[in-house]
Amino acid sequence: MQQLAFRKFLPLFDRVLVERFTAETVTKGGIMLPEKSQGKVLQATVVAVGPGSVNQKGHVLPVSVKVGEKVLLPEYGGTKVVLDDKDYFLFRDGDILGKYVE
Repeated sequence: MQQLAFRKFLPLFDRVLVERFTAETVTKGGIMLPEKSQGKVLQATVVAVGPGSVNQKGHVLPVSVKVGEKVLLPEYGGTKVVLDDKDYFLFRDGDILGKYVE
């Protein structure tokens, strides 16, 4: 079902569609956190990428992340996109701060 949503939406140019990790609602000690005290989630998984941006010579510069990679997002920015009642965010490739390697 998730794959079907992404067949309907493909980012253009150097845009990257991500799904943010869910916020922690319980501390390691088992204490429930109210919504206001939950930190903004800056980690996400890449779910779709555009082909890349075109430079002045007409060459396509590929996006620096791939589908399935875990990335670090800036605290602000991104465009919210709702697909199949689920929230995703669209960022430019250059706005992504880094990716996690295993």
